[in-house]
Amino acid sequence: MTRGWVLHPDITSDRSRRPADPALEEAVSLAVALPGLDVVGSDVVRLPKPHPGALFGSGKIEELATRFKDHEIELVIVDGPVTPVQQRNLEKAWGVKLLDRTGLILEIFSDRAATREGVLQVEMAALSYQRTRLVRAWTHLERQRGGLGFVGGPGETQIEADRRAIDDQLVRLRRQLDKVVKTRGLHRAARAKVPYPIVALVGYTNAGKSTLFNRLTGAEVMVKDMLFATLDPTMRAVKLPDGPEVILSDTVGFISDLPTELVAAFRATLEEVLAADLILHVRDISHDATDEQADDVRDILNSLGVTETTPLLEVWNKTDAMAPEDRAAVLARADRDAGVFATSALTGDGLGPLLAAVNRSLEGERREDTLHLGFDEGRKRAWLFDKALVEEESQDETGYTLKVRWSAKDARQFETL
Repeated sequence: MTRGWVLHPDITSDRSRRPADPALEEAVSLAVALPGLDVVGSDVVRLPKPHPGALFGSGKIEELATRFKDHEIELVIVDGPVTPVQQRNLEKAWGVKLLDRTGLILEIFSDRAATREGVLQVEMAALSYQRTRLVRAWTHLERQRGGLGFVGGPGETQIEADRRAIDDQLVRLRRQLDKVVKTRGLHRAARAKVPYPIVALVGYTNAGKSTLFNRLTGAEVMVKDMLFATLDPTMRAVKLPDGPEVILSDTVGFISDLPTELVAAFRATLEEVLAADLILHVRDISHDATDEQADDVRDILNSLGVTETTPLLEVWNKTDAMAPEDRAAVLARADRDAGVFATSALTGDGLGPLLAAVNRSLEGERREDTLHLGFDEGRKRAWLFDKALVEEESQDETGYTLKVRWSAKDARQFETL
């Protein structure tokens, strides 16, 4: 096991900074999710402003160097952006390997990606990240000789050669991913021909999306109390109680300061959210930073192009993890908001009202109507039975009389037959 230490720089001049203690807790959870890493300790390091060359001041660097040496630390994780020059200087001062927040998330994604699409997306994100970190930091990055004469021309620097190699590999990966994206697009088009609405689960990582997905679909998507337990999107058909059949989509979890390389690489996967008829925003309501996490999710949805026209319901999950008095307060708050549902995906509490709301959102209010169909309108009659809309049927010399219970959407579809 590699012995690691987590640092969260709390830069007081950064007005957009996250609360230090929850941010450090999340960073430690991310580090624990990295296989083969034993997190020995963690610290919040308060800074008036980051030092350009080494992030921290010389006194703090010496203090941390002694601590790392005493604990035999091999890997230091800095929960924030670290420039290539800062990384080089800190690694040299501490004698350790260093990862910043983006590098850590990429390592986790690389370990978790299971499908061909997931692997390609992570590789593209990792290469894009590496390309930005090519600096004159190592001895092999010296100017090479080139040209035909005895003296030789300036040639090509190793940095330029590395950058060109990365660009070539990115082009190859993008072509492969385009094929996967095209296949996903064909699948999406095929689903569009089937009159099944799509319900997308989104939320902060570890909010309980996969547990809810398994509870509703009977699937066996991996569930674990760790960040980014599942990466690859999963879709299943679900029959709503007294409602239509829908396609439920479980997406990759979001996180604050999600690397831009990952947002770009996973856009094809996240486009499932754009195609959704309804979004369920799953929140871990028991978490101390649940409001900040919800804001991060909304920011990412906005960056993806999800507009307010797409219906969205909030699912306040993990009520079972709360103290009784806190749980009662959350249930009371949820009851006052028509778009919020307090649930426990683990125990199943509160899922009945949630599913009823999903049904209302997709179908609208259902009403009873009486229809008369001639014997030559068998196709319409079959459609009504296929959709399970018929409650009673009688027959006379002129045709069928059917008592149906349906929504305005069903009625509009019926009119087009």
